[in-house]
Amino acid sequence: MKRNVKKLALAAMMTALGVCLSTFSIPVGASRCFPIQHLLNVLAGIFLGPGYALGFSFSTALIRNLLGTGSLLAFPGSMAGAFLGAVLYRCSGKVWMTFVGEIAGTGIIGGMLCYPIASLLMGNSEAAIFTYVLPFLISTAGGCMMAAVLLGILSKSGAFRYLKDMVDEQPAMGKRRSS
Repeated sequence: MKRNVKKLALAAMMTALGVCLSTFSIPVGASRCFPIQHLLNVLAGIFLGPGYALGFSFSTALIRNLLGTGSLLAFPGSMAGAFLGAVLYRCSGKVWMTFVGEIAGTGIIGGMLCYPIASLLMGNSEAAIFTYVLPFLISTAGGCMMAAVLLGILSKSGAFRYLKDMVDEQPAMGKRRSS
């Protein structure tokens, strides 16, 4: 139970960071790019796992939309990238696979999933299936580079292993942990 509370608390803190830092954006083509979201997607994939990463990215997109700082396109891009990155990390145990998942999930899959949202819900008749792929690839590449630098620093300092163990900590079978 404590493990779930830790992951939930971390997901909530990451959501708050994603919402607060969503003012930092770069206009690229047909969309605004938020590299901080992609940095957080990578971290969520590594530290939280697929379910929590998906929940974190959905919550961030929802709050940003409610506050007027995001668009409906934030949903497919961030959710596909965070989920796929987390799944690939869980399956491989390799950090670099999280980057592959984030880039493929956000840049390609999420970019293509934006087409029906843009054309049907947002009324963008000029949108095509690949309209958002390049801007999303640029955004996710920037966020992944930032995540790589941060994870490199955390790894060299030993903080990466400490944080990973703290989030993944499980009590021994049959023993109750004292608080």
